[in-house]
Amino acid sequence: MTFKPHGKHLIAGNWIGGGATFQNEPATGEASSFSMGTVDLVNQACNAAEDAFWPYGYSTRASRAAFLNAIADEIEARAADITAIGCQETGLPEARLNGERGRTTGQLRLFAKVIEDGDYLDERHDAALPDRQLLPRPDLRLIQQPVGPVAVFGASNFPLAFSVAGGDTAAALAAGCPVVVKGHSSHPGTSEIVAEAVHAAIRKCGIAPGVFSLVQGGRRDVGTALVQHPMIKAVGFTGSLGGGRALFDLCASRPEPIPFFGELGSVNPMFVLPHALKARADAIAKGWAASMTASAGQLCTNPGIAVVPEGSDGDAFVASVADALKAIAPQTMLTSGMADAYRSGKSRFETRNSVKAVYTTDSTGRNASPNLYEVPMSTFLDDHTLAEEVFGPLSLVVRVPGAQDMPSLAKSFVGQLTATLHMDAEDTDLARRLMPILTRKAGRVLVNGYPTGVEVVDSMVHGGPYPASTNFGATSVGTMSIRRFLRPVCFQNMPEGLLPAA
Repeated sequence: MTFKPHGKHLIAGNWIGGGATFQNEPATGEASSFSMGTVDLVNQACNAAEDAFWPYGYSTRASRAAFLNAIADEIEARAADITAIGCQETGLPEARLNGERGRTTGQLRLFAKVIEDGDYLDERHDAALPDRQLLPRPDLRLIQQPVGPVAVFGASNFPLAFSVAGGDTAAALAAGCPVVVKGHSSHPGTSEIVAEAVHAAIRKCGIAPGVFSLVQGGRRDVGTALVQHPMIKAVGFTGSLGGGRALFDLCASRPEPIPFFGELGSVNPMFVLPHALKARADAIAKGWAASMTASAGQLCTNPGIAVVPEGSDGDAFVASVADALKAIAPQTMLTSGMADAYRSGKSRFETRNSVKAVYTTDSTGRNASPNLYEVPMSTFLDDHTLAEEVFGPLSLVVRVPGAQDMPSLAKSFVGQLTATLHMDAEDTDLARRLMPILTRKAGRVLVNGYPTGVEVVDSMVHGGPYPASTNFGATSVGTMSIRRFLRPVCFQNMPEGLLPAA
């Protein structure tokens, strides 16, 4: 690896260091020191973002598309170093980092094409009707406009695709909004090198430098200052329910409340219907085991709960899952703190007499091994903590007395990112009964698949009712994510020369 972190913040085109420092916690290799974020740095970045909004927010779609493509080019130019430091800091495998980098550059290029095409603006025109009786109608045009500077919080579990130049940043820049990123302290070196790529693209394209800033680390007051700064007009966040809810409340309590687009996690229940269970129990079990342990279970779409009928077919399914998990080697978690939280989450299941341990392991240090538990429907409905996410490769099988009980169990779930049906043709009647419930509970409903792959396309929805996300009408993945950072403006009897360039 040729890249060596310098440990500074990028504030409106200037690399700024000094003051207190913190160290990263690499899975391998030596730690590096980084300057710690401050409220003053947040103020500098937000004020510069507001200054940059005036030229950038009203720039042409073509120039913004060129900027997004340039960021993608600069990231790819640093590909080997990004993968190397990403693997070192997070412990994620090289293939995962390479794939995530491709997703990051792919969505930048996709958003560039979307804004060049212009359909995202949802332009509408009702021509004047001067002769209409009883009253004439004026000429009316609706065009989406950027909201202003956006704050983005880097995600712990996606150092590229949901962090410095990830989906929230790409969507905001595509919309015409400058971005201030608060980097995640678990991978500051990865954040720094990606910020260097964005900085290089800014210089290449002649963009106002305040259009992007990165503030590294910092205590809670730094995040508070960022979401409450009067120049910030929206926030993008991927992280924990507790942290996200605290920021959401801060956004709502501002003198000028602003939208908080938080993706807060989910248990993503799977419903294994009886005919599919009888015909394909082993295949579904192996697929679930692979999905629940992907990236050490540190994915927001990790299917953490399977709903399965009681009886011999269900017993065979559970046994097959346990056998498949035995072949999964320990994996490195993103941070020691997350490994500790995983072990704490596991302890919730071990202290309940009505929860059956199907396959359990001991995880030490920063490693995590899979665990599988089973519980009857009655206990699950009585203990809501069993439906709370455990971030890591831990899953729960909920046994319903019969398939006819699945709809009532489905109604007990809170909002989810995804819900899955495993079904055969003979299960269609039951699936029809479940569908109205699942579409009300989740932002994405799957059949005969696993939710841990999220496509960056026009039709993707990565969001859902609270607490999966804080805005059920939005998605943080896919081209519709750009709409989060736009607002509709109506222009009445406006001369062509005064209309937005779009």
